[in-house]
Amino acid sequence: MYHFSVNLFNRPILMRFLTFSLLLLSIHFSFSQDFNFSAIPKELLNNSNAVYRWDEIAVKVNSIDKMEYTIKKVVTVLNKHGNRHAYLGKYFDEQTKITNIGAVIYDSFGNKIDQIKKNDFSTRSAVDGFSLYLDDKLMYYNYTPIQYPYTIEFECQIETSDTGAVPQWYFLSGYLTSVEYSKYTITYPSKKFRPNIKEKNLDGFELLKTEKFNNITYEARNIQSIKKEELCPSFNEIAPILSVRLPEFSFKGIQAKVNSWKEMGDWINEELLKGRLELSQGTVETAKSLVRDIDDDLEKAKIIYSYVQDNTRYISVQVGIGGFQPISAIEVDKVKYGDCKGLSNYTRALLSAVEVESYYVHVEAGDEKIDFEDDFPDLLQGNHAIVAIPYKGQYYWIDCTSQVHPFGFLGDFTDGRKVLVVKPNESELVTTTSYLNSENLKRTSAKVNLDSLGGLEGTVSVQTQGIKYDQHFYLEGKTKKQVADYYKNYWGNVNNLQLESYSFENDRDSIVFKEKLNIEASNYANKSGERLLFGINPFNKNRSLPKRYRKRNSPFVIQRGFLDEAEFEIKLPEGFDIEAIPQSLHIENEFGTYKVSVEELENANTLLYKRYFLVKHGKFPKEKYKTYREFQKEVLKMDNAQVVLVKTKTN
Repeated sequence: MYHFSVNLFNRPILMRFLTFSLLLLSIHFSFSQDFNFSAIPKELLNNSNAVYRWDEIAVKVNSIDKMEYTIKKVVTVLNKHGNRHAYLGKYFDEQTKITNIGAVIYDSFGNKIDQIKKNDFSTRSAVDGFSLYLDDKLMYYNYTPIQYPYTIEFECQIETSDTGAVPQWYFLSGYLTSVEYSKYTITYPSKKFRPNIKEKNLDGFELLKTEKFNNITYEARNIQSIKKEELCPSFNEIAPILSVRLPEFSFKGIQAKVNSWKEMGDWINEELLKGRLELSQGTVETAKSLVRDIDDDLEKAKIIYSYVQDNTRYISVQVGIGGFQPISAIEVDKVKYGDCKGLSNYTRALLSAVEVESYYVHVEAGDEKIDFEDDFPDLLQGNHAIVAIPYKGQYYWIDCTSQVHPFGFLGDFTDGRKVLVVKPNESELVTTTSYLNSENLKRTSAKVNLDSLGGLEGTVSVQTQGIKYDQHFYLEGKTKKQVADYYKNYWGNVNNLQLESYSFENDRDSIVFKEKLNIEASNYANKSGERLLFGINPFNKNRSLPKRYRKRNSPFVIQRGFLDEAEFEIKLPEGFDIEAIPQSLHIENEFGTYKVSVEELENANTLLYKRYFLVKHGKFPKEKYKTYREFQKEVLKMDNAQVVLVKTKTN
């Protein structure tokens, strides 16, 4: 494997470059003649849903406000799971023009079965039914495969004045895809426009980089697929990627020169956000009336946030659609809907009306935490917008797209990651609130009675905080049937569970959710002759193990960690003696702590079960995965431990 740059005036390297180029020409010639499935190297078929036979983008920057690029790809789709790689579509807007687009479909033998021309493509609004986003459109073609495998050859040519969003390059387009040949080229008119390129995760790949005059090219061959492993890092952390940006660019007709995140934030503040906070006088008066007689800024902010939740609705439009500039607050106020940018800006306008300071925040949201690159300010990092409210030396974060989350609670969508806080002349990267380890608490308590037939009845209480809160609080909006079905699944180990009654308490200020339940279950304990056997942990057990791998390829990540605590009193039926109970256990290691104990309460015919299970967040080398799995295996084994009762012998 190798990775090097080529200087065309270095003769030995030039000879190797020419040899490599001749090989690439032969590859191109073979592709132009042969789309036969059988021509794919066998190693590229392993663990693959699709194989990129040819994957290329050529970017040409002509000036600060003129760029064109051509996308070419030949993809063999092996099964239905690979169909997303045959997607035929492209977004465009007033600044972006699709000059040509088309595709050819081939069967498994390389025979042409369909040709799709530009006139065959349909065009629709990128966000149907919402007038604020009419300028953004999608040109697409829906192809329905009739057989597998099939091959799609796609080409698209784009012209745009938005040079602030230079196409990035992923040598792999996702898990379970492989690449036979990949190429990225960017050409620029002068040294002034030489792009900044951040190379990520390129080690170990067969890659050639060449640079000459006003052109940079990357070429790669035979990249085998990556199979997603349980608890693996985000795809961005392990896949080969190029991030590309111009030091000077134009976006929506606004020019900029950006060399730091501070400069990026200042530009966003001055050019994209300026003048967007205006509201009608009537709305300003409404906002002021909501907080009349309230002096504390945080209390004002909570009321305004609640008002936004009750009076607007979110529509899913990623940052980039509709540009990076939010719709003006006055427009959002009229229609009562918006995307993350528009609702964040609207909330800031209302906060400004009641004299509460707030900042617009650009963030990369998602279940996986992805940080902004400290040394690489780039518009294409980030897909979401939230709001930061400074108060007594800290930020309170609010996601204005949520109509249910409490004020100041981010959940797992935007927690614990670097974000760009856009401030006048002081924009900065800041890490949002992290929910880690014991902050993600679930505490379960129960008092239940076991009868002589194995039935169980009693009360159960569950209290959750942090990310655990995020996983439970939505229950208060469900129907009685939905709630009952949830618990039957959640406690699937409790046979014939019936939810007799329940109540919820959602403390939105402390961000604590409490569940109180009255339950019954027949045949929880199994009868075996004179004995009753039952699991000591009916309500708080691990139900699965991390997947076993013969050979682990990636490190593993515990993103947040958690703490589960449990205390159950189980009253035993009359006429039975205890024959066996689980032993106490205490495990402590770098991954966490597990403690469990079972004791018989004196003169009460009752067992007291206590469980403490802490899992710590962290990133660990692949060599430790087996040890971590053994830890979880011990927990699962003890969680499934049983009590054995036997009928009392009579004289």
